[in-house]
Amino acid sequence: MDDLDLIKTFATSLAVGLLIGLERERKADAKAGLRTFALIALSGTLSALLARQSGSPGIMAAALVVLGALIVAADLRDPPTRGDPGTTTGTAVIVCFGLGALLAYGYAQLAVALALATTALLYFKAELHGISRSLTRQDLVSLLQFATVTFIVLPILPDQRYGPHGALNPYRIWLMVVLVVGVSLAGYAALRLVGRRYGMPMVGLLGGLASSTATTLAFSRHTRARPALAATAVVVILLANLAALVRVGVMSGAVAPAILPQLLPPLGAGLAAGGAAALRAALKSADRAASPPLEVGNPTELKAALAFGALYAVMLALTAHLNQRAGAAGVYAAALVSGLCDMDAITLSSLQLFRQEQIQAHEASGAIVIAYFANLAFKLGLAFGFGGPALGRRVAPGFAATAAGLGLGWLAFGAA
Repeated sequence: MDDLDLIKTFATSLAVGLLIGLERERKADAKAGLRTFALIALSGTLSALLARQSGSPGIMAAALVVLGALIVAADLRDPPTRGDPGTTTGTAVIVCFGLGALLAYGYAQLAVALALATTALLYFKAELHGISRSLTRQDLVSLLQFATVTFIVLPILPDQRYGPHGALNPYRIWLMVVLVVGVSLAGYAALRLVGRRYGMPMVGLLGGLASSTATTLAFSRHTRARPALAATAVVVILLANLAALVRVGVMSGAVAPAILPQLLPPLGAGLAAGGAAALRAALKSADRAASPPLEVGNPTELKAALAFGALYAVMLALTAHLNQRAGAAGVYAAALVSGLCDMDAITLSSLQLFRQEQIQAHEASGAIVIAYFANLAFKLGLAFGFGGPALGRRVAPGFAATAAGLGLGWLAFGAA
């Protein structure tokens, strides 16, 4: 490092210490405050720099031992009086020292991000304690299940194609299971934290941007178990599928902007018609605001998520088989079968063919529209199959309105 780099490093170290120390300064009984944390961060940077330059890592170890001895001495001289052992401040001191050391080794962005996270953890003590006290045993089980399928099972699965026509990718199939569990868990959290009236529309929109299929499945099976959730589930499912149209528009603008003049009008018409249906469903749901509180059980329900994963794999294999038989000329046929499970794949492939001038704009937009129709039909089947006939009948008009708007818009603007 040259002198300018050293100045920047120590200035960042000072800022990190001041940031954490500013939060600790608010605590009247804290043994370390603004100045102490600033000095600790600087000492971490200085000791790491000396250790690196001299090739003696023992310098950092000695500095850390001295720091720990100072913490212990401070507690012995002035024991806590309010039953708080002071372990949080002591741990924050060690973390601050380590962040200063990270800066000396060139990990500035990581150190600053961890400093912000540390300060947030210290500042939101009351809120975090409140959340932890409100968690039930079932909540903890659900979180552990989600963590297992996401951080243990998913990373070890191969991201490669297997089976007939290379249609089966274990990683991608399990990712759908993760999305189903995650959307379900997010909906449960929003229901508890925000309430049914405001939390569910947010879950529908965000869930649709991630996976409208996973959102449809998650709330369909919730409705099967808790019929009182039906009115809210209809709104969530409709909003999720409207968000999927937005995702298609954004994807098209990023990959093939030249297609937008023919694709945006159909998408806009579908959004307008589907939005009107979703608004009508939302007003009906608001009329049921006085209904008894919902008692939602395990929001993850791995059995249902695994069943969907198996169904998704079967549909992928069937889609690949039909695509293989359709041939290169079967753009619309391929869109019809591909859209059953995966809108993104057929959308991207159609856009790429359009960019390469292998198909015309009206053919690419038509393939996307047909794929969306097929995807709606598939998700309507999920609503009937996992949510029951009552939910399917309530979702069908909204799906039909969206499909009608999209189809008429394409005939008027995109088919030319």
